[in-house]
Amino acid sequence: MQELNFPFYTFRFKNSENKAAIFDEIRKKFIILTPEEWVRQHVVQYLIQEKKYPKSLINVEKVLHVNGVRKRYDIVIYNPNGSIFALVECKAPHITISQATFDQIAQYNMTLKAQFLMVTNGLHHFYCTMDFENEKYDFLRALPEYQNLNFLPK
Repeated sequence: MQELNFPFYTFRFKNSENKAAIFDEIRKKFIILTPEEWVRQHVVQYLIQEKKYPKSLINVEKVLHVNGVRKRYDIVIYNPNGSIFALVECKAPHITISQATFDQIAQYNMTLKAQFLMVTNGLHHFYCTMDFENEKYDFLRALPEYQNLNFLPK
């Protein structure tokens, strides 16, 4: 797999029906290793190891309904009170992050109401905070670390 713009992490792999699979610590199972899954697993490790988010507050690949249509989000980070802190959209490294990518995550976020968004293809990472009142997002340098969440409005 392609080297990504993340620190080095150690992963567990296995061969499943002649396909490589990677162990997902959040879902607690092996997942077929696609380029997008490679990015997703790096983001999970980044959130756990670098940003110190507890695994119990991270959710991966769940279905949500947007305007009556079933969609699937990549990663959600919850606040301890159960509200959604951040929504992460992962793309394969060969996919360019475009306005359409931000439109996709913004559409998901109309339902989820996350305070922060992250969009990445593993090579380029974009972070923003939501301004729901003015219906816009403001770009940030990074997501806050978990220990700093006590200072954020709920």
